Amino acid sequence: MNKGFPKNFLWGGALSACQAEGAYNVDGKTLTVPEVMPFNPKNDRKVTKQLKITKEMIAEAKNDPDTVKYPKRRGIDFYHTYKEDMALFKEMGFKVFRYSISWARLFPNGDDKEPNELGLKFYDSVIDECLKNGMEPLITISHFDFPIVLIEKFGGWYNRKLIDLYLRYCEVIFNRYKGKVKYWVTFNEINMSIKAGPKTMGVIDEGQENYEEMLFQALHHQFVAAAKATKLAHEINKENKIGSMVAYFTTYPYTCKPADALAMQKDDQMKNLFYLDILNGGKYPYYSKKYFEEHNIKLNIKDGDLEVIKENTADFVGMSYYNSMISSDDGDQLELTAGNVHSVYKNPHLDANEWGWQIDPIGLRYTLNHVYDRFGLPVFILENSSGFFDELTEDNKVHDPYRVDFLRKHIEQLKLAIEDGVEVIGYTMWGPIDMISSGTSEMSKRYGFIYVDQDDYGNGTMKRYKKDSFYWYKNVIATNGKEL
Repeated sequence: MNKGFPKNFLWGGALSACQAEGAYNVDGKTLTVPEVMPFNPKNDRKVTKQLKITKEMIAEAKNDPDTVKYPKRRGIDFYHTYKEDMALFKEMGFKVFRYSISWARLFPNGDDKEPNELGLKFYDSVIDECLKNGMEPLITISHFDFPIVLIEKFGGWYNRKLIDLYLRYCEVIFNRYKGKVKYWVTFNEINMSIKAGPKTMGVIDEGQENYEEMLFQALHHQFVAAAKATKLAHEINKENKIGSMVAYFTTYPYTCKPADALAMQKDDQMKNLFYLDILNGGKYPYYSKKYFEEHNIKLNIKDGDLEVIKENTADFVGMSYYNSMISSDDGDQLELTAGNVHSVYKNPHLDANEWGWQIDPIGLRYTLNHVYDRFGLPVFILENSSGFFDELTEDNKVHDPYRVDFLRKHIEQLKLAIEDGVEVIGYTMWGPIDMISSGTSEMSKRYGFIYVDQDDYGNGTMKRYKKDSFYWYKNVIATNGKEL
C-alpha cells in the first residue's frame, strides 16, 4: 500500500497567458477573445452566465484601446515581471510550473508563413527561467485565448483548416523546446467548449439553425488536431508526454431514487467522460450517438479521422477540479448556485465560497478513483483552488486561513486517493499568484499565494506580497505533503 506522496511528485502551480501576461499589443501580438471581454462591475457573481460574444462586440473592442474596460489586456504584467514572479515560485519550492503559450503572440495573423520571433524569444525566456529555477515546465498549447484573426479569417474551429494551422503552431514549439519541455496539454478544459464556444473555439452564435451542431463539429476538429499533435510530439521527441484536460464536473444523484442516479450518469457522460473517452480512450463513446440523434447533430467526419484518434491517445489524464454538482430528473425542486461555467443545483451538504462555488474536498478523491478506474492512466491535477476576497493589511500582510483550509482539505483527499492506488503525477494549484479572473474578468476574485496590488479597475502599485498561505504551501512542498 502506498503511503503518502511519491518521492518524485510534482508540486507546483499554474497560470495562463491570457490572465497573467498583459502586453496585449506588444512585440507583434494581436487580440484574443478574452481581450475583448469587458469587466462588468454589476455582474451577479453567484449566478454563472457566460458573456455572449458577438462580431459587433469584437469590432467595437478592436477600436477601443481601453485596458480598464478590458482587464485581460493588462493582466498582472507577467510579460515584464516573470523573473520576479518565478523567483517567488522557486522560493516556495515548485517542482513544476504550468503556463500557456499565446497562439496570437506566435502567429499574429493566424496563417503567418513564419512565426513571430519576438514572441518565441519571450517564451524562450520563460521556459529557460523555469529550468534555471529548478522547475519542470508544463505547457498548455491552447488556453482560452482564441485569436481574433482566426475568427475573422476562418470562422474558428468550425473550419477544418484550423487543424493544419494548429499543427503548424505545434510543430514550431515542439521543435523549439525539444529537450526543455516534456509535459504538454493540447487544449485547456476542452469540455468547456459547449458552454464557452467563442473563447475556446472561436465559434460565434449568430442565430444559426443548429449552433450546437457547429460546436460539436468544431470539437471534432479539435479532437483530430489533438491526436495529430500527440503523434507529432512523439515523433519529434519520444520523451514528450501529452495530456488531455477537462474541468471535471463531479456529480452526485440528488437522492437514491433510480431516476436521479440515471440523470447523474448522463451528466457525467456528456459533461466529463465524452471528452476523455475520445482523447484518452481513442473513440467516440456509444452514448454520444444517442445524444447526437436526440439533438439533431450530424458530424462531418472525414476518412481517417477516427483512425488517427484511435492510434494517438493522450499519455495522461489532466484535469481541473473546483467544485461538484448534483443531478436530478426533477430540477424544479432544487435551488441553483454558481459553478465553474455551469450554474448547478445546490448541494445542502456542502459549504460554498463567496461566489457560490461549493467546496467538496472528498469529491476530488472520488473523481480521481473514478477516472483512474476507467482509463488506467496517470492523472495530473492541473488546477485546484477557489477564489476568495483578500485584504492587504497596513503592514502589507494577507492573512488567508480560509485558503489554507481549502487547499489542506483537498490535498488530504489527494493523498488518500494515492493511497487508494491512483497514480497521480503532480499537482499544480491554480493561480499561485493573483491574476484576472477567467469568467468575470475581475481582480478581486483572488486565488494566489502571492498578492498583487491591483484592483478591478487597474489601480494599484502592482507590487507582490507574500500571503500567509505562501509559507504554508512552501512547507507542504518541503515535507512532500507530510505536513499539511
